[in-house]
Amino acid sequence: MKKIKAIGVIVITMTFSISFTQCTENVSADQLNSQELELTKSDSLTAQLTEDEINGILFLREEEKLARDVYLYLNDIHPLRPFQNISKSEQAHMDAIKYLIDTYELTDPVADNPEGVFQNEVLQNLYNELIEAGSASKVEALKVGALIEEIDILDLQHELDNTVENKDVIRVYQNLLSGSENHIRAFVRVLGFNGIDYVPIKLEQELFDAILAD
Repeated sequence: MKKIKAIGVIVITMTFSISFTQCTENVSADQLNSQELELTKSDSLTAQLTEDEINGILFLREEEKLARDVYLYLNDIHPLRPFQNISKSEQAHMDAIKYLIDTYELTDPVADNPEGVFQNEVLQNLYNELIEAGSASKVEALKVGALIEEIDILDLQHELDNTVENKDVIRVYQNLLSGSENHIRAFVRVLGFNGIDYVPIKLEQELFDAILAD
């Protein structure tokens, strides 16, 4: 059985003496949430899921929860518009994966787990690392946001390139990938407003530059 390859986290903590301008606090919801998920349940299932596809769906359901939960946590410490808006978008991403879980009658790994609690041990440890790193400052919190989106992009692209054949799953993942690309552009934009040139940690520079150029 092929397992999802978890991507570890490298958090580079830097100290900045920086004043967050009004433009940071007022990045519009339209800028941050321009990708709408348009999910229409198929009249009939296009195909049964493979074991690898099932594993990917269950992993990504919790990975999207991780993004939402980290953003909600960091927004409580560093109230910033990107965290408010993108956490709502991450809830939509979770709902999109739940659509697949319900459609194919899978067991939801999120279930009734509260914020910050994960069934997957790798994701639990990653969550703990990210909230600790992001608590240091507003800059570090925004960098954590960008890093999360890098990881999401890589995991979704890996699934699309190597695992998924089911058309329902492909449609959902392509929508989520577009959303994550919008999110990383938003975090990088806000960092740029404050003089920070974000350097990708997980994405190849060429891919990162291409995403920002869209």
